Amino acid sequence: MSDMSLDDLYRRVIMDHYQKPRNKGKMENDAVSVELNNPTCGDKIYLQMRVEDGKIVDAKFTGEGCSISMASASMMTEAVKGLTVDESLKLVDLFSRMMLGEEVDVDQFPLEDIEALTGVAKFPARIKCATLAWKALEKGLGDNHSKEA
Repeated sequence: MSDMSLDDLYRRVIMDHYQKPRNKGKMENDAVSVELNNPTCGDKIYLQMRVEDGKIVDAKFTGEGCSISMASASMMTEAVKGLTVDESLKLVDLFSRMMLGEEVDVDQFPLEDIEALTGVAKFPARIKCATLAWKALEKGLGDNHSKEA
């Protein structure tokens, strides 16, 4: 597959998550909640997670922003459901390193659609868009993790 067709595939995956976001909405029950924004571009994310017995059992988000920001939130909420807090924090680290253009060991976690965001590393101004939801996840899990300890 040529690079051009791979780039096209990645764009389609990002647009699919942007146009048909997974896990978009609010939770009514008690949930870990985090609100973050990117003042540079105006992206905003409100992330909610339900953590039971050290595992993320549900994750939802609302927000507004560019296609990369919202698609990344959609992909992230899909990826972390069912993971432990520690696994999720490792995934955040892996994703952050991937956004910095570092080679990462993708055998640790199946990245699936998240891999479509690898091209963002070529555009430094867009990295904050892609990482906003992940920073919210890290903050929420960090706050929640310290409460459980």
